[in-house]
Amino acid sequence: MGFFSKLRDIARVTVEKDPAACSKLEVWIAYPGFHAMVFYYMAHRVHLWKLCTLSRWISSIGRALTGIEIHPAAKIGERFFMDHGMGIVIGGTAEIGNDVTLYQGVTLGGTSLEPGKRHPTLKDNVTVGAGAKVLGPITIGENARIGANAVVIKDVAADTSMVGALARSTKRKVANSDEFWAYGIPTEDLPDPVARSIEGLLEHVHQLSNRVKALEEENSVLLEGSNTDDARAEGRPTKG
Repeated sequence: MGFFSKLRDIARVTVEKDPAACSKLEVWIAYPGFHAMVFYYMAHRVHLWKLCTLSRWISSIGRALTGIEIHPAAKIGERFFMDHGMGIVIGGTAEIGNDVTLYQGVTLGGTSLEPGKRHPTLKDNVTVGAGAKVLGPITIGENARIGANAVVIKDVAADTSMVGALARSTKRKVANSDEFWAYGIPTEDLPDPVARSIEGLLEHVHQLSNRVKALEEENSVLLEGSNTDDARAEGRPTKG
């Protein structure tokens, strides 16, 4: 699909998804998300020509004018829609499928300093809410929905909704104060404090269950002995 055909599709989708858009003409002249894609297409084409510095210069102009930062190396599919758009950041190895929607303040960031795939992959028809952070070389499946301000660092299955961003202490100490963590997240998997707490509770319940069973057995023996003594005292026959 050609440059202008892609832009026409984006303008059409913008009018369909944004009730505030009066016309395609308004999108062409007044929508920063649309303008950011114009600069992205130019920068991406120059990037494919191996002119990295020039492509970054073009993208930096787009960022200054729109408040949206898209790395020229990112791969973006058809009919991509950014509502409002201010503060959106899309990293260099990010891959975005068709019919994806991002709201303002979304970050598709990388948490590793190693070369290679570092940023998320968003499959077709994904929606990411305002302020959400999708970090690392993870995959967001088709039709998934990421709620506003959610922080996602693991794969999301297709047709799944993700909400919430509750920060918890991992009890992990920084071994090397000079070590740099992109977005404050270590490259290796973090222990899940909730899962760890649940495992501890289950183990405790198991121990309590065993203790209750032992007490019931002890109580049964005591009751049986007490009944035997009573029967002997009354001259009644006893078992055994």
